[in-house]
Amino acid sequence: MRFRESASQTAGPYVHIGCTPNFCGIGRVYVEDLGGRMITGDAKGQRITILGSVVDGAGMALRDAMVEIWQADAAGLYASPEETRGAADPHFTGFGRRAGDYETGEWVFETIRPGPVPGPGGRMQAPHVTFWIVARGINLGLHTRMYFPEDELSADPVLSRIEHRSRIPTLVAKAEGPGAYRFDIRLQGPEETIFFEC
Repeated sequence: MRFRESASQTAGPYVHIGCTPNFCGIGRVYVEDLGGRMITGDAKGQRITILGSVVDGAGMALRDAMVEIWQADAAGLYASPEETRGAADPHFTGFGRRAGDYETGEWVFETIRPGPVPGPGGRMQAPHVTFWIVARGINLGLHTRMYFPEDELSADPVLSRIEHRSRIPTLVAKAEGPGAYRFDIRLQGPEETIFFEC
């Protein structure tokens, strides 16, 4: 007997219900949504805010996007069992998850400015935050990175592999005041964000 391939599905409302039930108004499942709080105590390093939205090809913010971030702590260490360089900050999770606001599409992360981490061949990467995005119309989650505007980026081993140098600014946040950064992720158009295969 031959079976047909199932239809491809996009991320829909059930992603929010399953991943951010408190945000969706479904209480008493979890005390708080997983990834809702990255700083759990007296974490070391500079506290920062990252805000933004996922923007479609028409320039409209998606109001049903969900964004996750992963990053190192201020010392450049990951909260992971695979981290072998030392112990990561116990008061910092390194993982955050937010759903875009249903009216504006904006999401906000309260986090720590990450330190540099080793990259391919042991070369140090500039401090960055890794993003994963899902929304209606996106079959597979999109991966990208956010770098900081005040950092020297020319030696970063990942950025140095980007052929179209004029597109690197799509990966650099904009400073919005002390400790605040805006990073809008553009899905299409002339300022389309660079996405990475993982």
